[in-house]
Amino acid sequence: MKLKLDLHDIFNRGQDIDRALNAIINEAVQKKATLVEIIPGKGSGQLKKRVLRFLDQKEIKALYHRVEKDSKNFGRLFIHFRHK
Repeated sequence: MKLKLDLHDIFNRGQDIDRALNAIINEAVQKKATLVEIIPGKGSGQLKKRVLRFLDQKEIKALYHRVEKDSKNFGRLFIHFRHK
């Protein structure tokens, strides 16, 4: 199962970004999704950095297995999950 989150619509609203990221991570854990695709977009790279900082938080990092940056599309991240 794969979930997808496109941040284009809320790129300039910090609290909404954090809420959306929390929601998609929690949904992935609940539904035992193996992959979450997050699209911060290309832009200046600030939104992607914010997403990576969010994912690097200790309590969030414990929920997923690894983060993959798409080598073909700079504006896309994949979060891989391993469920027990």
